[in-house]
Amino acid sequence: MFAFFKTLRKAVRQAILPVAALALAACDPAALGGLGSGLSNSGPRIDTTQPVPVALLVPRGSGQGSDELLANNLENAALLAMRDLNGVEIDLRVYGTAGNASTAAAQAAQAVNDGAQIIVGPLYAEAANAAGVAVAPQNVNVLAFSNNTTIAGGNVFVLGSTFDNTANRLVSYAARQGRDRIVVVHAQDVAGQLGLNAIQQAASRSGATVTGTVDYPLSQQGLVAAVPRVKSAIDNAGANAVFMTAAPAGGLPLLSQLLPEAGVSPTATQYVGITRWDIPRQTLDLPGVQGGWFALPDPARAGAFRSQYEAAYGSAPHPLAGLAFDGIAAIGALAAQGNSGALTGSALTQGSGFQGATGIFRLRSDGTNERGLAVATVRDNQVVVIDAAPRGFGGVGF
Repeated sequence: MFAFFKTLRKAVRQAILPVAALALAACDPAALGGLGSGLSNSGPRIDTTQPVPVALLVPRGSGQGSDELLANNLENAALLAMRDLNGVEIDLRVYGTAGNASTAAAQAAQAVNDGAQIIVGPLYAEAANAAGVAVAPQNVNVLAFSNNTTIAGGNVFVLGSTFDNTANRLVSYAARQGRDRIVVVHAQDVAGQLGLNAIQQAASRSGATVTGTVDYPLSQQGLVAAVPRVKSAIDNAGANAVFMTAAPAGGLPLLSQLLPEAGVSPTATQYVGITRWDIPRQTLDLPGVQGGWFALPDPARAGAFRSQYEAAYGSAPHPLAGLAFDGIAAIGALAAQGNSGALTGSALTQGSGFQGATGIFRLRSDGTNERGLAVATVRDNQVVVIDAAPRGFGGVGF
């Protein structure tokens, strides 16, 4: 079984770059803290008769090929969003952050000096936090690509899909299906702890119960040792769902193989993951994930964005490219209302939200976000949506 795990990891190493980038954006251990919570009504007033000056901060200049690829994709997606804005002009200027905090802060400050009235990006948590700090005195808001909620608040809003989003969607769906006694299996790292916290909070809101938690160190040996403990936790509490925070690029392949072998039957205990199980595509071929549940963006909207991007640029978009599209789309939608306060915190957090590259989303007053997600299962090595993504806010998906 260990040879199988190693072979899978080797086979998909090149395909997991998008997942790795997402994890890095989400899990930078930013002991930085946010800039404060609560709705920020601040933000510059715009001249509704002129193009809106927007700065796009991308991880260009780091010397890493993956950062350059992502930077290009983010810029392409922003330009794509600008084509769809009816009656609104964006004056977009692009700045490279080199993927680090000090450069991001300097570039954000330069962008505002150049006239930017809102910043879209950057990606990494520390860089986004630094950019927010740099431009807070100038009353400028930042729509960061990170999904690390520890940096959200004040003038920083995170656009990335968060563990809270995914956990809320999956736990509420599981509870409605009677899978309401949950054991959480999580790694002993920042991502694992954030995932655990999100599941516990979601359970308290949905009426489900977390009956036990099992953690493990980030090693093959640690995963193997955790499996009997998971089995005991499920049996002792009569749990009917096991939620896993592991990603396909991490412990998911081994966990999904070892748990059934240990007697944790997927038919009696529903397997649920709070990471994307369809990236990379090879994950869907794992026997252990068949029948499991995970969440993903609205497939119809995501497919339309992918087709639009491919038609414009001749290649598929990076999984994170849609975040730049979303930032520009939100700014355009607000500016189209003819309101000079379109870039203030109160405007950015309008309850109706926005239509993005992969579905509906809205920004919250604490700097986090809500996204409309679908619930999917893996059936015969294929993704099958079992609960469609909501098309508006309110209702069971939220």
